[in-house]
Amino acid sequence: MVPFRRLSLYSYFRISKPSSAEVPQEHVDAEYKRLRNRTFWGVTAAYCLYYVCRMAISVVKQPVVDGGVMSPAQIGLVDSALLLVYAIGKFCNGFIADYCNVRRFMAVGLVVSSLVNLVMGALGLLHGWLGLSTMLIFFLFALVWGINGWAQSMGAPPAVISLSRWFPLKSRGTFYSILCATPYLGKSVSMILIGHVVLWLGWQYGFIVAALCGFIGSLIIYFFVSDTPESKGLPSVQTLSGEEPRKADSIPTRELHMAVLRHPGIWVIALSSAFVYITQYGISSWGIFFLQKAKGYALTDAAGIVAVSEGIGVVGTVVAGWLSDRVFRGNRLRPVILCGVVCLVTLALFLLTGGGFIVNVVFLSVASLTLAALYCIVSGLMALDIVPRKATGAALGVVGISSYAAAALQSTVSGVLIETSSTGGQAYDFTPVAWFWIVSCLVSFLLPALCWPMLRRKVADF
Repeated sequence: MVPFRRLSLYSYFRISKPSSAEVPQEHVDAEYKRLRNRTFWGVTAAYCLYYVCRMAISVVKQPVVDGGVMSPAQIGLVDSALLLVYAIGKFCNGFIADYCNVRRFMAVGLVVSSLVNLVMGALGLLHGWLGLSTMLIFFLFALVWGINGWAQSMGAPPAVISLSRWFPLKSRGTFYSILCATPYLGKSVSMILIGHVVLWLGWQYGFIVAALCGFIGSLIIYFFVSDTPESKGLPSVQTLSGEEPRKADSIPTRELHMAVLRHPGIWVIALSSAFVYITQYGISSWGIFFLQKAKGYALTDAAGIVAVSEGIGVVGTVVAGWLSDRVFRGNRLRPVILCGVVCLVTLALFLLTGGGFIVNVVFLSVASLTLAALYCIVSGLMALDIVPRKATGAALGVVGISSYAAAALQSTVSGVLIETSSTGGQAYDFTPVAWFWIVSCLVSFLLPALCWPMLRRKVADF
């Protein structure tokens, strides 16, 4: 009979033990690079598909509202349900994932998220067939989409922790910036793929296609991602990269977690990141709806503008790591201020002026490019710079709960501001919500600038 402990969640999810079969010394370097690259690209592709399972609701907002299924305020609350649960989940799972098998942890989250999207699509079809009441469909959507929030929170922590386990510190910033590009790529894929599915088949099938993408991502994790070098018979990444032993290496993970919580700089970064997320999710969640209602674009054109801007965001995150590492020699503040000012100006032009299709593409793309750089540096690299490898998940958990609580608040506040600014029928005045997003952008880069000396202190003399 198999002992219960072997069947427990603890046993299933805990970090892999070192393999008893060691790789021969002459093959260590080649095997390390092969598994490291497979893990990195597997995690990157899967996290991109995580976002497809998250962004489907942003694409279907206009047909859901115009079809009388829910009001803007209601769908904003549904959006908030995911983000609020995600905030709590990312905090908890950030600490938990430091102890976990990242391959299993990440795969399970994506499977659950895919199942949730299937349920959302099925509920939409049932609503059309059975004529379910608006309040019932709102309650069910909020409940199910909230579950998706927890599943989604199982994606980012193991993805970033995998970098810490497989890459030396000197190259972590570069690879982290590439990983940071995946949300933008995922959003872009969502806008284009799901946008066309919704146009051809109906909004319910947008969720179903998102679910299929999630299942594909789960298979990618299963076949490509490895937990640790040691679990594959390799030395630790510190040994492989020739890193000098650090004080934090000998400190228990639990003590490092407490040190992270006591570090004031982490909380400043978390608050700054919160304002980045208000701006970022304001555009991602409401950009298509804004272009349709404020500027009169059709769904495919509006989705195309947002998709192009999200695609440009990929460049922003990749360039951010290179810019801060190579051009500014590790100084994270200078690119934050530079990108913040450009983002502020172009975002205001996009939201407060008219212009044709190309003008809107340019304004939103430049705003997305620079906002992506803020996201990469403020919401990630600044925190990673001051924490040791064993507390990566904890730092992301603290930043994550602040960021996604703010994103959840944004979704509700934006929905209410849009609905209460109705000028009659389905016409809306977007000026109040536009200023909400613009001011958030301003605060996101002013706060780290004012608190920069505090952000340079490292946890546990790391």
